[in-house]
Order: sequence, then structure tokens, then C-alpha cells
Amino acid sequence: MKILFAASEASPYYKTGGLGDVARALPRELKRKGHDVRLILPAYGTIVRHEIDLKHEADDMIPWPGAPVPVRFLFHPAKNAAPAVLVEQADFFVPGHPYFAWDGDPLATGRRFALFCRAVVRYAALWGADVIHLNDWQTGLVPLFGLLDRLEAATVFSIHNLAYQGTFTPDLMAQVGIPRDLFRIENGVEFHGQVSFMKAALALSDRLTTVSPTYAREIQTFAFGAGFDGLLHFRRRELHGILNGVDTDAWLPSQDSHIPVRYSAGNMKPKEMNRLALLEETGLDDGGPVIAMVSRLAHQKGIDLVLGALPALIDEGARIVVLGDGDAAYERALTRAAAAARGRVALSFRYDDSLARRIYAGSDFLLMPSLYEPCGLSQMIAQRYGTPPIVRRTGGLADTVEDGKTGFAFTEPTVSAMLDACQRAQRVWRGRGWMALRRRCMRTDRSWSRSAELYERVYQCALGRLAG
Repeated sequence: MKILFAASEASPYYKTGGLGDVARALPRELKRKGHDVRLILPAYGTIVRHEIDLKHEADDMIPWPGAPVPVRFLFHPAKNAAPAVLVEQADFFVPGHPYFAWDGDPLATGRRFALFCRAVVRYAALWGADVIHLNDWQTGLVPLFGLLDRLEAATVFSIHNLAYQGTFTPDLMAQVGIPRDLFRIENGVEFHGQVSFMKAALALSDRLTTVSPTYAREIQTFAFGAGFDGLLHFRRRELHGILNGVDTDAWLPSQDSHIPVRYSAGNMKPKEMNRLALLEETGLDDGGPVIAMVSRLAHQKGIDLVLGALPALIDEGARIVVLGDGDAAYERALTRAAAAARGRVALSFRYDDSLARRIYAGSDFLLMPSLYEPCGLSQMIAQRYGTPPIVRRTGGLADTVEDGKTGFAFTEPTVSAMLDACQRAQRVWRGRGWMALRRRCMRTDRSWSRSAELYERVYQCALGRLAG
């Protein structure tokens, strides 16, 4: 099949989160399976040109209200990965954070990604794609514009996080060329009086996927559906939950140049040297198990549970390491907690890939008490590094952590439930089963191979070649 994989970010071109990893790893695995795969994403500002040698592939004019907009398709062959096409349009893909409006215009981000969706449809037609695999709301108008342009390619839309919906006022429609008759509840863009890119994709794509089987079930309920539970339940036969993998070449402690000492499941002794190095780097004393968080500091991630449990965890001897940024209120609260427990809590409010790797390698446990988690990558990366995760049983966390065997899990979103899981983990840390647990984590298959096979089947269903 000719598969065009559309995303708003992809490593190494631009990355803010897990989507950037998925958009590199999954197309590469599909390419390994013999498909003709191309990744397409915006060329933000001039950053990409400075870092990557891009070749000019084609110029085109994109249909747009008032007058067509010129775009340039730039090609990157991407050694050891699927080739990439970057859509260059200097007036739309300006420098700065791609998901926030500029110049104070609340519709600017909507126009930016509407143009990107138009460009995806145009390139799919020029290239002759069989399937367009879309990812999150930024690509949500592709099925709509594909219908308007009579595009023959099938569309598969992946939900990475239903909470981010690409919602704008109806004024956007005239600015990007959405016909007024599509402002409707059924098979349209209307969502509670607003225009929603996510709604368009959920209603109009040939097939829907999300990033774990449990999350696929959860989002059909009122508690997790973010207003779309009815629509998703209606389309449940076209909705597939496929667990994300991780890039097993990129996350490999036996070859990771960022960690002090490399190790493997067959030779775990050097992991202790990484632990001691992390304690020294963070200024923590060696009084108990090192429990780490590598996370955005957001309500979704269960930070309130962590703040509530910190005093008890510290009293029980745990040493806490936190890497991540986000809500300023959480940063202040964690800073106060660290000041009250010097030598026992270490904080780094930033994104730092190298430090994250040293934390995965040097910690005893990774804590992920998310209130909801579509898939999660950190828990699988931690398992690759022999660091058992402690998670709340939701979404992809429920699908990847088997309590007592490949980590520890709790169900209720309460401080007491989380503390109970942490206490069970600490008992194993002090007992005879500790080495076996870490080895089981490291030997768990987290590759993309099986997931890519499931996506192949979804593409065939979208094309009408398979039932289901």
C-alpha cells in the first residue's frame, strides 16, 4: 500500500510529546513491512532548514477563500526511517510554538492547520496515496476536504488524546473554506455551537483508531468521552484500540550513550552504578528506593495524588526525582515540598532527554498515577530500563503493566490507593523477587511489530478489502 502518514509533529523534525515519537516509529515499521510510506508534516519556521538537508519536490497552489495559497513540498529521504514531506508556507507555519495562536488572533491556529489539512489532501492526490493515516485534531479536516475534493484515498484517524479537540468559533469556516451546510451535528463539524476539527475526523473518517485497547473502551463512556462518547459508541465497529509501541532501537540501555554505565537484562549489576550516579547528580542521599516521575505537570497526570502522598513516601524512606514542566501552581507546590525534605526530593522543571534517560536507568521505580492515560510511553520505556512502573489502572497503563509482574497498579484515584501500591513495590524492592521483576520488565516485548500488523489490517478494512 501507499500510506501517507500525516501528523503535526514527528521526531527529529519537531517534537513536543509522544506523538512525535509515534510519527517516527510507526511509519518506519510499516516501511520495514514493505509498504511505500511517507510522513507529511508542516515545515515550522526556518528551524527545519537549518538542521536538515531538504530537497525541493514540488510547488502547488492550495484552494483557499479569496485566492489560492502557494505551498512548497520539501522532501527528506530520512536515512533508516520513512521519508518525510514537509509543507512549507511562510505566512502560516511561522516560528514559535505551533499549537498556540500568534498576534493575539484566536483563529490563527485553526487557519494554520486547516491549510495543512488542505495540503495533505492535495499531496495525497499528487502522490496517489491509497490510505492517509491521520493523527489528532490538527489533521481532523482532511476527511472533510477529501470529500469536497473527491479524493479517492481512504482515511484512518488516530486519537492520541481526546481531550484536545481543535475547537474554534464558527467564524473560522468562511476563513478556511468549510461550506456552511457542514455546520451540523451529524457528519459535520458542529460541536456545542463551535467548529471542531476532532468532530469532523470522528464523523467522516473511514476508520478510527486509538492508542490502546482500554482507552478505546473508556472513551465510549461519559467519564472519558469528552463529549464524544455517543458518537464513538455509534461508530464502535469502526473504532480499533491498538497499543502504541516504543522505538526499541532508541530506548536500549545496552547501547544508550547518555547513561553512565550500560547494562542489559543478562547483566543487571551496572544498573546499580547508574542509581548511585543519579543520587550524586541530584544531591539525594541513599536512604531508600528512588521513585521517579518523568511527566508533564498537569492535572491529568495525577500530580495532586503525588503531592498528597509525598510526606508519607518520604517518611517511609523513598527518594523522589521529578523531571518535567507544566502548570506553574504544581511547580510551586513541588518546590515547597522539596524545601521541606532536603536530600530526599530532587526537581528539574524542564524537558531534558538526556536527563530523562539517566533517570530511567538510575531509578528503582517510575511513578505514573494518571487520572487518564490514552497510552503512555514512559511506563514502557521504564520497563525497557528495568525500572518497574507504579501506575493507575487506566488506558494504556492498564494494558502494559501487570500488577506484581511487570510493575504495580492501583485502581482508585486516591492517595491511599497510590500509597498502597508504592508500599507493595517497596516490599519487593527489599525482597528476593526484586531482580526477577526487573528482568521481566526488560524482556517484555514493547516493539512496534505487532501493532504495525494491526494497523495493516485497519488500512485494508478502510479500503474495503477486509470486513471489520
